[in-house]
Amino acid sequence: MEPGNEHRSGFAGLIGRPNVGKSTLLNRLAKRKLAITSDKPQTTRNRIQAVITMPDAQLVFVDTPGFHKPRDRLGERLNSLVLATMSDVDVIVFVLDGTRTVGKGDIYIAGELERVDTPVVAVLNKTDLMDRGKIDSQVEVARHLHPFADVIPVSAKLGAGIDELESALMGFLRAGPRYFPEDMVSDQPERVLVAELIREKALELARDEVPHSVAVLIEDIRRREETDLVDIEAVLYVERESQKGIIVGKGGRMVKEIGSRARREIEPILGNQVFLDLRVKVEKDWSKNPEFIKRLDYQ
Repeated sequence: MEPGNEHRSGFAGLIGRPNVGKSTLLNRLAKRKLAITSDKPQTTRNRIQAVITMPDAQLVFVDTPGFHKPRDRLGERLNSLVLATMSDVDVIVFVLDGTRTVGKGDIYIAGELERVDTPVVAVLNKTDLMDRGKIDSQVEVARHLHPFADVIPVSAKLGAGIDELESALMGFLRAGPRYFPEDMVSDQPERVLVAELIREKALELARDEVPHSVAVLIEDIRRREETDLVDIEAVLYVERESQKGIIVGKGGRMVKEIGSRARREIEPILGNQVFLDLRVKVEKDWSKNPEFIKRLDYQ
């Protein structure tokens, strides 16, 4: 850092209705995979911090579950995370799907933003699917939704507009310390990242046959002595016996494929070869069970 230049730091919270591309945006900003992506609602369940460290600044992103009107205990917990984030950060990044008309969900979130004094930057995502005229008109629509500090069109998928977004967010940072080590990109424990990757693959492969009610608990992660192999024992929980049959698949083919795909993404994160032992269990209506949800929180 040049003499006379203060180090700046701060936190940015990502919010938005389900499926607007928040996790894809977080992964793009972090330049690696930290959050799972899916076309199913309520994919993100944990506050995943992505740490971007520069010579004179550090920006920490907090990802939240998609904001929606809660239907059960899980939904209530997800919304409480969003509300807490909006009050705790230096700037809020409100992600909108530029390919869709502003809906009740967006209006609901905009109403919640009125309850906090935190500045808000709107991100109009998925511009790779839009022409210039559509982008311009959607930017104008967004400006009427809330008095945003800025509205920035981006394509999280392709990386367009990401530099402009980072530059805008830097303007909200204040003089402060480096909160995390220079080589740290996330504060999430290995167990959380591994569980999320396994769940992503289950959602990908089950498609419309299994709803979002798939949970993963890591029972054990251990490194074999004098080898580069890591043993992982994990349990996929579903809410009904019929869902278990789908996840297991004929002759166990589905769960084997889930494990194979997850292992390929887990190994680069751990830096070791992985032996993944996956089992499938039924926990009836787990998304309405606060005690089970606590187990997900503390794994």
